Amino acid sequence: MENEKNEKAARPGRLPSWMKMKMPKGSHYSSLKNLVARNGLHTICTSGNCPNIGECWNRGTATFMILGNICTRNCKFCGVKTGKPLPVDPAEPGKVAEAVSIMGLKHVVITSVDRDDLPDLGAGIWAETIRQVKIANPGIKIEVLIPDFQWKTEFIQQVVNAGPDVISHNLETVERLTPFVRSAARYQRSLEVIRVIAESGKIAKSGIMLGLGETEEEVLRTMDDLLDTGCKVLTIGQYLAPTQDHLPVTQYFPPVYFDRLKQAGLSKGFRFVESSPLVRSSYHAEEHVNA
Repeated sequence: MENEKNEKAARPGRLPSWMKMKMPKGSHYSSLKNLVARNGLHTICTSGNCPNIGECWNRGTATFMILGNICTRNCKFCGVKTGKPLPVDPAEPGKVAEAVSIMGLKHVVITSVDRDDLPDLGAGIWAETIRQVKIANPGIKIEVLIPDFQWKTEFIQQVVNAGPDVISHNLETVERLTPFVRSAARYQRSLEVIRVIAESGKIAKSGIMLGLGETEEEVLRTMDDLLDTGCKVLTIGQYLAPTQDHLPVTQYFPPVYFDRLKQAGLSKGFRFVESSPLVRSSYHAEEHVNA
């Protein structure tokens, strides 16, 4: 009977059993939390309320969020604060590089808020952070999860030229729902960002959320759209509303549904598909560098 229940989607209300998350704890988790606080750093693990923070931090991995923790956009799904950002910290690239070194990471993920207020949209800090992390940590593998940079190729290219190993840009949802979910981004333009990444020779990666009202047919069509750009890695996870002011969850999908989508994605041609209710963009990121 339990297997039968786990094959059925759950309507909004109390979280279904498969969405229960463990409280983050452990000595490594505590030391990383203190390190981030001491250095005035931001991680999407905390700012984005990631459900995997305990697992990832205890494995010694974390996703650093640069350019502050206030976003200039107001996407209806995102838990990151929005508003007028603080001035850029020119010392931030060095701080991130030092933190990666202290943590002894072999693979690091870097992301950022959108900084539409800056002349270069943050591309300069992005490139300098990647360069300093590489200098301070020889042999490090770097994945970056970038904004769309208002679809300006020269800024995307700055990030590419800095030499990360994997470059990700999330579609977040299917084409029909994009105008309701993302405040400024456009579905087709995001596909073009991913195409620029793939054509640069870097591993291109993207991610989507389920539970915003999309159909399975739309998800499969999104996979095809991503493959057409040259995308090699896809993450699929369950959307969770950060607060009551954000978009509501329309449906909680069970693990078997995510498993089916994973097999569909692999059959279509993705090298890696991470698909389960609690998957987020950087989940098992260290494996994707071999895509």
